[in-house]
Amino acid sequence: MTIKENEDNTLFIILISIVATIGGFLFGFDSGVINGTIDGFTSAFGSNSAATGFNVASMLLGCAAGAFFAGRLADRFGRRNLLICSALFFIVSAWGSGIATGSIEFVIYRILGGLAVGAASVMSPAYISEVASARYRGRLITIQQIAIISGLFMAFVSNYLLADLAGLSTAKLWMGFDAWRWMFWIELLPASIFLIALFFIPESPRFLMAAGKHEAGHAVLIKLYGETAGTQKATEIKASLAEDHHAPKLSDLIEKSSGKVRKIVWIGIGLAVFQQLVGINVVFYYGAVLWQAVGFSEADALLINVISGAVSIIACIITVLLVDKIGRKPLLQWGSIGMAVSLALMVLAFVNADVGPSGDLDAGQWGPLALIAANAYVFIFNMSWGPVMWVMLGEMFPNQIRGSGLAVAGLFQWSANFAITMTFPILLASVGLAGAYGFYALSAAISAVFVFVYVYETKGVELEQMKG
Repeated sequence: MTIKENEDNTLFIILISIVATIGGFLFGFDSGVINGTIDGFTSAFGSNSAATGFNVASMLLGCAAGAFFAGRLADRFGRRNLLICSALFFIVSAWGSGIATGSIEFVIYRILGGLAVGAASVMSPAYISEVASARYRGRLITIQQIAIISGLFMAFVSNYLLADLAGLSTAKLWMGFDAWRWMFWIELLPASIFLIALFFIPESPRFLMAAGKHEAGHAVLIKLYGETAGTQKATEIKASLAEDHHAPKLSDLIEKSSGKVRKIVWIGIGLAVFQQLVGINVVFYYGAVLWQAVGFSEADALLINVISGAVSIIACIITVLLVDKIGRKPLLQWGSIGMAVSLALMVLAFVNADVGPSGDLDAGQWGPLALIAANAYVFIFNMSWGPVMWVMLGEMFPNQIRGSGLAVAGLFQWSANFAITMTFPILLASVGLAGAYGFYALSAAISAVFVFVYVYETKGVELEQMKG
């Protein structure tokens, strides 16, 4: 069944989806805020390069665990309840990261933030996919990516303004605390708004039905889609769950007949891992390092970060307009090809750059090509794999295995993120920027083949019709 346009409560669905996407905003902000605080906590904690690298990447360990356990726990306690937990963790992490006096304390609070980011990364799109109609589900989940990029962008802007106000990120700002500490504390405002707003949205009706709370699920469906469509949708959800009478569990990802992991799970893992292997988070986490390595000044590098954030938001807005019209697979396919080309052009620029007296690259006349290709790459990613991967993961799994499927895919996604983030400095020191970006370009090219061979279109397909 396709829900009729004049029956569903579109405004209500949009509003509760926007509440869920605040988790995406915090996901982006918490990921991006570290970019401007590195000098501050390195100086405050007396960290060496290895400790600093772990301080930056430690959040990603929490992200992997958060994504995995949130997906599983959401099948037991509900999507909204897990989002509430993530909001609380965002608040504790933001406060603690700013008040930390040493690396161990700092890492603990960053891992707590990672748990929140990981949970929000899988639960926000899952919640939206389970309340939205198929005809605009892709657009609403894509707003999640806009929220993520907006969070990154606002973190960059906030860091820039606070450092400018204090003079340096390591200088005193308000109440005798360094500016870098306030960069973390700014997050307390959106995190508190997220926590309060979550108490005003309903639980996912598909979770309620899967948990055996049929009357509560039916009531939410009527509120979302109207009496007639809501009742019919409740019947369809019951039918889709009829084959599996037990509560969702991790072993559902194994085919009973063959004993092998379901193909849909491998496709989800592939989408999650390839999104990271193309190297996008190197730009987000090491943006300033990247551009200074090519010869730009620190001020120019920070400005380029802001420009990249703005470009990303524009790209995501375009995807909102396209994802439910041309579909998910074409956006992924052409995104892979576009990223492979733009990354190859960056490699060309890095190969032809000169080595300056300090050992850094001097792009010279190749600098403009590197800058244009990098922003083209960021634009293409955020018009394709950035939002569409989350759209696919949020909707591609059947109702019975959605939580478990998201848990496993999320675990792989954040583990790949951690691996790419930790290996970039190593690659930079060993094979240089050209070698590192050559690997990302190759990964983008392989992802195009993966999409063409394995990924199927989900545009306009109701969740109850998804096959595992």
